[in-house]
Amino acid sequence: MTAAGVTDSLLAEGLSRIAEEIDSAFDALLPVPNDARARLVEAMRYAAIGGGKRLRPLLLVSVAEMYGVQRSAAIRAGIAIEAIHVYSLIHDDLPCMDNDALRHGKPTVHVAFDEATAVLAGDSLHAFAFEVLADPATSADPFTRVELLQTLGHASGAQGMAGGQMMDMVAETAEFDLQTVTRLQQLKTGALLGAAVEMGAILGRIPPEGRTHLRGYARDIGLAFQIADDLIDHEGDAIRAGKAVGKDAEAGKQTFVSLLGPDRARDQARMLLEQAVGHLGQHGREADLLRALARYIIERDH
Repeated sequence: MTAAGVTDSLLAEGLSRIAEEIDSAFDALLPVPNDARARLVEAMRYAAIGGGKRLRPLLLVSVAEMYGVQRSAAIRAGIAIEAIHVYSLIHDDLPCMDNDALRHGKPTVHVAFDEATAVLAGDSLHAFAFEVLADPATSADPFTRVELLQTLGHASGAQGMAGGQMMDMVAETAEFDLQTVTRLQQLKTGALLGAAVEMGAILGRIPPEGRTHLRGYARDIGLAFQIADDLIDHEGDAIRAGKAVGKDAEAGKQTFVSLLGPDRARDQARMLLEQAVGHLGQHGREADLLRALARYIIERDH
């Protein structure tokens, strides 16, 4: 088998395994109660189980395992970051935000249930994420748990994902230059991807000064991920994407594609891929899955 074939096989196995593990963990940790809360938990499960690429948990687990962390602990941290990601999608899809009817190829939560239930499902997944991280089952070391909590909290709020979403909403009525769009996407998309990598290193007891190369890797794949998303929105297929496409242009938003053009945007994504892989130069084969993930991020079509 060629090197590319080995990489493809490694990535396919990694994506398949993490999807099964994350689904199983959500299933076990979110039992449906036999009372009036049932509809809420059913909505949480509807959003969390059986959808998405699970890139954030896979990044977290891949980094953690490079440093000898038990997979069960890394999966718990992965569940937390995926819960934050899923909550953000539920809220982003609401009529007051992006007003989307399709997510992962099925009706969005507010369509399948109702708006009030969707808001509560998002709220509950947000709380669930921090409950999982604070549990000693994630790490016996309270200092590790606190650092995990702080990292995910920072990446989720006004200094991270939510702040980026606010900038994205403002972008519908403002003219953003490339620097501002880059900052927007570093917050909206890059913050959680960066947190996934950082949290894997935290579980591995790597001191902050030893994570510089991983932060560089995360920064570059975060921007590459968004450029790929912009290209999918610009020229993609809604059926393959599993969500509506062409919405950025309709809303008048400036994106990497609108500012650079599709060809330059694609070249930029390839450059970011090369940089991301270069940041892993000090690692051997134990980082092959991270390299494969970087390539997958810019080559995907959904």
